[in-house]
This record gives sequence, C-alpha cells and structure tokens, in this order.
Amino acid sequence: MNDDDELKEREFIGRRGGDVATLVSGSVIAAVPEANRAAEQAGQELRFDFLDDRAVLTMLHRRHGDEEDMFKAGFAHGVPLALVGFGAVLYWAGVAQYWETAAPRNAYLAVAITVVVTQLFFFVRGAMSHWGDPVRQNLRARAAAYRKIAHIARRGGADIPAHYPHYGPYPFAATFRPEVDDREQSGSKKADDHGDR
Repeated sequence: MNDDDELKEREFIGRRGGDVATLVSGSVIAAVPEANRAAEQAGQELRFDFLDDRAVLTMLHRRHGDEEDMFKAGFAHGVPLALVGFGAVLYWAGVAQYWETAAPRNAYLAVAITVVVTQLFFFVRGAMSHWGDPVRQNLRARAAAYRKIAHIARRGGADIPAHYPHYGPYPFAATFRPEVDDREQSGSKKADDHGDR
C-alpha cells in the first residue's frame, strides 16, 4: 500500500520513513512580503505556483516518492556491489594470494575484477537513470525552491515548523530543465506538479 493512501487531506511524508507533516498554507507564506516575492520569482523561473496549496501538496507527495525510488535504486545495486566487493577482497586476503602459482591467482583477480566492474556498471547506470532523469530533476528543483521560500517565510515571522518541509538542500540532481517541462506536464497529466486547477 502506498504511504500517501493513509494520509489526511493536507498531510505528506517529509522524508523517506519520516514523520508525517502538515502542509503550511500558501497564505501563511504569502503574508511575509519577502517570501511572497521569492515565491513569485521562483514561480516564473520554475513554471510553478508555490502558493497554490494543492499544487504544492502534489509536488511534495511526488518528491517523497522520488526519494523512496532513489533509496530503492541505491539499495538494489549498492548492497550486492558492496557484498561482492568485500567478499572478493576477503577471499583474496585470506586464500587466493597464498596460492602457489601465479596463474590461478591471476585468473581469480581477472574474474573478481570482471564481476565487481560489472556490478559497478549496473550501480552507476541505475543511479544515473534516476538521478539524471530530467523530469525528476525538475521536481527536485521545485522542491528545493519551495524549501527556500518556506525558510524565508519562517525567518520573516510566519508560523512554520523548523526544517519544513523536511527535505534537505539538493546540491546536485536538482537542475531545472525547461525544455522537458512541457513533456512532463503532458506526459503525466494526473501526476503533474500543478495539479488540476
């Protein structure tokens, strides 16, 4: 069952496995002039209405799903890579390096390196397909901008919980790509960040 199915109308999950948070109304943010200006400027740059409660809530639900997918992608290939790499090193340290002739040692190294490199390739390919996806990058860019806007409003005196919306900054994989924005909206109308107006 999807985590979002159990949430109330204005709730979202702030981080993977984290506590449920309640959406702060756009009117609370807009009441702080500096935050209102930041929302309008970011809205023009990122083609998103940061003061539209339904649009923001949909975006936060999608961002949670993106973080879940990110974890699963890393886990699916990262854990086998770590186990195989660690096992290969241990076997070399405890057994293979003591074999009497160089031929079996070289054969072991060749096989171990091939297996580790193959798994590394799948790990990198999986990470790049997720982190590098331009639609997901647009989502992360909007989530990052919303976080900044909420923090501006909080510093301006708005009643906003600390760390809201509970997603950290995005130092990478959060570049807005306007050339794919229209494709995102038309390709996934029901899951569009803007929602139905």
